[in-house]
Amino acid sequence: MDHGDPQRLEPLRGRRVLLGVGGGIAAFKLAGLASTLVQAGTETTVAMSEAATRFVTPLTFESITGRAVYTDIWDPIDRADPQHVRLVREIDLMLIAPCTMDLLGRLASGLAGDPLTLLAAVVDRDRQPTLLAPSMNEVMWRQPATRRNLEQLRRDGFVVIEPAEGWHACRTGGPGRLPEPEALVDAILTHLPAR
Repeated sequence: MDHGDPQRLEPLRGRRVLLGVGGGIAAFKLAGLASTLVQAGTETTVAMSEAATRFVTPLTFESITGRAVYTDIWDPIDRADPQHVRLVREIDLMLIAPCTMDLLGRLASGLAGDPLTLLAAVVDRDRQPTLLAPSMNEVMWRQPATRRNLEQLRRDGFVVIEPAEGWHACRTGGPGRLPEPEALVDAILTHLPAR
C-alpha cells in the first residue's frame, strides 16, 4: 500500500491500535491494513470473530503483527490476566472492520459474547475512539434494522466510517463496500487522540 509521503504516517509511530476483524469476505483487506500500521510503527493487536477466521487465518495476522491474535474469550492468551480488560487498557484506538450487519446488531444491543463485542464493551470511548467500518451488500446496507443500529451506535459514542460504493463479492454493486485500507488509515489518523 503506497501512502506517498512517509511523514503522513508519522503520527502512528508508537501508538497502540486494536484491530477487530469481523466475519465478512472483506476481512482480507485487513491484512494489508495491519501491515501498514506495523510498518508505520504502531503496536497493532488483532482480535477476530470466529466467522472472521473462516476468511483469513489468525496466523496471517500473527505473522504480520508479531503478536498473538485474540480469537476466543474462553481461551485467553494469559490465564492470569483477563484479556478483555488488558487488551484495551492501553490502546489509543480500536477499529472494527468489516463490521457486518450481524456485528452491528450485536454491538447496538450491548451483547458481549465474542471477542469483538466483548472488547468493544470495555473500551473507554471518551478517551479511546472506537471506529466501525460497516461492510455488507447494498440490500443489507439499506435495511431499516441497519439504519436503526447505526443510529444507536453513533449515540453510544462509536465513530462510523461510511462504506464505499462499488462491486461486492455477491456480484452486485452499490453502497456497503468496505473502504480500501488507505481510507481506513485516513480514518485512524483523523481520530487518533492527542498524545
